[in-house]
Amino acid sequence: MSEFQETNIESTAGAPRWVGLAIAVLGGVSLIGLGVGFAAWNSSKSLEQSIQASLKQQNDQLSQRLAKEDDQNQQLESDLKVVTDKLNVTQEDLQKARQQNKASVAAYDKKLSGLQSNVNSQLATKASSDDVNKLGGDVTGVKNDLEDTKSKLERATGDMGVMSGLIARNHDDLEELKRKGDRNYFEFTISKSKAPQRVGPVQITLNKTDQKRSKYTMTVLADDKSIEKKDKTAGEPVQFYVKGTARYAPYELVVFDVGKNQVTGYLSTPKSAGTATAASNAPAAQ
Repeated sequence: MSEFQETNIESTAGAPRWVGLAIAVLGGVSLIGLGVGFAAWNSSKSLEQSIQASLKQQNDQLSQRLAKEDDQNQQLESDLKVVTDKLNVTQEDLQKARQQNKASVAAYDKKLSGLQSNVNSQLATKASSDDVNKLGGDVTGVKNDLEDTKSKLERATGDMGVMSGLIARNHDDLEELKRKGDRNYFEFTISKSKAPQRVGPVQITLNKTDQKRSKYTMTVLADDKSIEKKDKTAGEPVQFYVKGTARYAPYELVVFDVGKNQVTGYLSTPKSAGTATAASNAPAAQ
């Protein structure tokens, strides 16, 4: 074998070691690249998932905010409708009130104009002094008629059907009747009691009072007789007879006021009964 051939054999035999080393290096580099690529892919996927999760969260928050704003808008629209309706009603009432006010002012102006015309007419046709004097006489006559009517109204029919004299409604009226001197008068204040109390020529027992209805019940003792006057009213002439009095002139009791347990009023007796009888009795209850 020649020298050339030996050299060629050595070169051929040494070649696989470099190739293997190169392949090993390339394999290692490939593995490193694959590892780096996988790590980069995995990181990229995690980043993508994180971004998607963040976007989803933001999207949900935005949806919730939009839904809340939509509810608020609906509530505002509802409130606006209510306010609008109320405003319309208020405007309608205001318009109606203005119309009524205008009508009232017009009616008042018309009435005022009528009064002014009436006053002017009366001033234009002013009566003479003789007419004025005549009018004064007429007024005096009407006043006297009113006094007579008042006197008639102060007369009443008693509980026994007999027309009474003038009726006093209070202490001052009674003093006026005493000054007239038409009858004998004995003022009294009687408390509710079982024992009778003397009033002028008679004795009276107050049995019951009804202050709310101004009613009372009493028993009168006269001529050894007991006369019950039941459920009588204040201001009503309560009449009864005693010996020696005429049928047209009975004794009369009139109560001014009915209290809780007492009554105030007066006893009226005819002059024909005599003052001596009254004077001989004990003093009247006050």
